[in-house]
Amino acid sequence: MTNLADREWRVIPTERRPGPMQMALEEVAAETAASGGPRTVRVYTWEPSTLSLGYRQTPESVDWEYCEANDVTVTRRPTGGGGIYHDAVGDISYSIVAPESELPGDLMECYELLCTPVLAAFDQMGVDAAFADDAHPEIHKPTCYLRKVNPAHDILAGGQKISGNAQYRQRDAVIQHGSLSYALTPDRHLGVFETDDVSRTVFDDRVTSIREQAGIDRDDAVETLKTALAEWVEADAGEWTDDELDSAAAIAEEKYASDEWTRRRTDPLSA
Repeated sequence: MTNLADREWRVIPTERRPGPMQMALEEVAAETAASGGPRTVRVYTWEPSTLSLGYRQTPESVDWEYCEANDVTVTRRPTGGGGIYHDAVGDISYSIVAPESELPGDLMECYELLCTPVLAAFDQMGVDAAFADDAHPEIHKPTCYLRKVNPAHDILAGGQKISGNAQYRQRDAVIQHGSLSYALTPDRHLGVFETDDVSRTVFDDRVTSIREQAGIDRDDAVETLKTALAEWVEADAGEWTDDELDSAAAIAEEKYASDEWTRRRTDPLSA
């Protein structure tokens, strides 16, 4: 396997964009990397607040009225797992995009490699975090942070989940993205789902946050994660090109913001 730092990497400035655009940019970054352009690391914020559904998650698990009343956008990720409520305070998200040929073919090895800078960032924040030692029981399957904990890609702190990570392969590239819990928003996190079976106490027992564990400012946590990602692959400061932004905007509108994709899991761009 190639030494990742020997390749061309860019770190994109931290940015706030709607959920469909954030997902579309990952597809565009994959195409750029697979076609010989720079690989990408970035930290980003979903704004407005967004519920990202896991690829196979049923739309019936969503409280659509709650989402509409609270201005929560709903989109669907290409990765599996449960839904995640992302807002501009409680969530910190990142992605790593590189050609498939440059990364381990074994999924467990790939997760271990690509989570290296994430774990390093937690350490630098003062959070004692690590992969789960064993599976924890499922509480509520549609909710990512309450699903059965997977030792391959779920990160815990003090026995509570603090980060979920997922991968998919597309356009001859690997995309890994993840969510780090900065601050707990259990009422809204549970409110977006069609369930009354999970109490706030149950949520608080399973999930923790960077603020709870280390008490640092969110901006400092974001900068720490971005720096850890960039230093890990010796990335240069970069930007999206105009062509990338135009392409992502079209993908966001036609796919990630569409009912075909979000409600019916049908990719309108695959026809």
